[in-house]
Amino acid sequence: MSSAKPVSFATTMHVRDCCLCLHVQRAARALARRFDEALRPVGLTNGQFSLLMSLNRAEAPGMAAVADLLAMDRTTLTAALKPLERRGLVKVTVDPRDRRGRKVHLTVQGKRLLAEAAPVWERTHAEVEGALGHGDPERLRRDLRKLG
Repeated sequence: MSSAKPVSFATTMHVRDCCLCLHVQRAARALARRFDEALRPVGLTNGQFSLLMSLNRAEAPGMAAVADLLAMDRTTLTAALKPLERRGLVKVTVDPRDRRGRKVHLTVQGKRLLAEAAPVWERTHAEVEGALGHGDPERLRRDLRKLG
């Protein structure tokens, strides 16, 4: 049995007020809900929108590049791609240069849906940035990139 001293309520309040991880998690959940609600009419979640947007390139990216951009492991990426594949929005093929690898393609239908969703994202994103008041959104992005 541990002889560790119990954590005081004052410590709990200090963590609640100061913990960067907690504040970033709360903000991320609130932002995710806001974008989920905005994108619901076009049939996407914020995660699906980000995934489709990450595929909007001149050449289909490999799984590792997409997973890296979205900061997720390949297993999670594969699971996230399945419903989009079933809807005909993306297609996963064998990489012709390395048969062990996979390329992820945005289909014509996926491109159409992304074009419909992009203005929704733009409006919602502008609202979010506006809600920051006199904050500096670019500085916030730079600071968050330092953590990732």
